[in-house]
Amino acid sequence: MIVIPAKAGIHNKIMFTGIIENIGTIKKINSKKNLLVFSIDLGVLAKNVKLGDSVSVSGVCLTVTSKKGTIANFDLMKETIDKTSLRSLAVGDSVNLELALKAGSRMGGHFVTGHVDELAVIKDIIEELNWVAIRISVSKAIRKYIVPKGSVTIDGISLTVGAVGRGYFEVYLIPYTLKVTTLGLKNIGDYVNIETDILAKYLHREAV
Repeated sequence: MIVIPAKAGIHNKIMFTGIIENIGTIKKINSKKNLLVFSIDLGVLAKNVKLGDSVSVSGVCLTVTSKKGTIANFDLMKETIDKTSLRSLAVGDSVNLELALKAGSRMGGHFVTGHVDELAVIKDIIEELNWVAIRISVSKAIRKYIVPKGSVTIDGISLTVGAVGRGYFEVYLIPYTLKVTTLGLKNIGDYVNIETDILAKYLHREAV
């Protein structure tokens, strides 16, 4: 049994599960000094969103700053622009959406914080009948948290690690995942947001 140290404070943080609830569409991007404002069509999720709520947008925890109909606005500060793939998105692009986990909800994926560890690059995509493998380059700094059969978050999606090699890891995708997330739209060379398993981080810290 894994015991999370009390000082970790997971119960006090906004959490997600990595189970994508909808694909949103960027309707407008307003550029300001050190700030981008994304207007995103949340679709059916909009009815459950209010001002100040946290939403995982392709793996990045963002706050709803205003809302009209199904369109919600999110402010992206300089750190978010510099460190995540959201900086490369344009009007019309799709994003993975998940609302924050509510107390007592079923845990379908794994604990996800919405804090991106690394902006990584898709190194290879291998397609077979009803099966796709995506190989992603990662740095040594975060590779220590990625293990075969462990959990990893890619663009907000909770996935199981299939293999780990020198400087990369692989995930294997079924048709359903490709259909209901933006991974089905990705190409070799595209950037993705990586968040490693928070449990792996705490276990590694305790070990050292």
